[in-house]
Amino acid sequence: MEIFKKLELWMDPVSRAGPEAMAVDEWLLENVTAPLLRVYRWDGDWASVGYFGNIAEARRALPSVCWVRRWTGGGMVDHRADWTYSLIVPQAEPLARVRGAESYRWIHTALARVLVGEGIPVNVSDGSAETGAALCFENPVSADLVGADGQKIAGAGQRRTRHGLLHQGSVRMARGEHKRAERFAAELSETWQRVEIEMIEKPTARYDNKQWLERR
Repeated sequence: MEIFKKLELWMDPVSRAGPEAMAVDEWLLENVTAPLLRVYRWDGDWASVGYFGNIAEARRALPSVCWVRRWTGGGMVDHRADWTYSLIVPQAEPLARVRGAESYRWIHTALARVLVGEGIPVNVSDGSAETGAALCFENPVSADLVGADGQKIAGAGQRRTRHGLLHQGSVRMARGEHKRAERFAAELSETWQRVEIEMIEKPTARYDNKQWLERR
């Protein structure tokens, strides 16, 4: 079942440091007019902590990385070897207006079909294996994707604003970046196309601000 009638796919060609990577997503949420799947890479050894996460705890867990605070929720994510994507959904789209748990499940169900097609057996978690751990991939919450051994394979965080829905996702296994992106786009919408995006203004510097990072 497709989620969108039309979808754009942007393979962001620029490897970005954490603050810029997060700022681009916020800029996209405020400016795009059609659902957009962005797939991107990190410049350096980065990890991210969710909006409500504790940065001191994050640093103790992974002391050898650079940290950035996301605008979305969720736990701590090590981005040094993951496959990272964002789904930007304008407010006019039905998915932007459904309950968070439902939108999370719809997106992960589509992603599960992609991973199974790659030979990676995954299931949509019912939340019974939730551990409460701060590290994202040690805490499979409801609608996360888990492998046959119960280990978490994919998770995400979401943020809703007057502009729409921002879904920031991470897959533990980085494989076939372009092919995976195209298969994911096809699962989300039968009508999708590759696009190139040029930001005509510099994204907000919020994420490069020490007060933002240290807020908890």
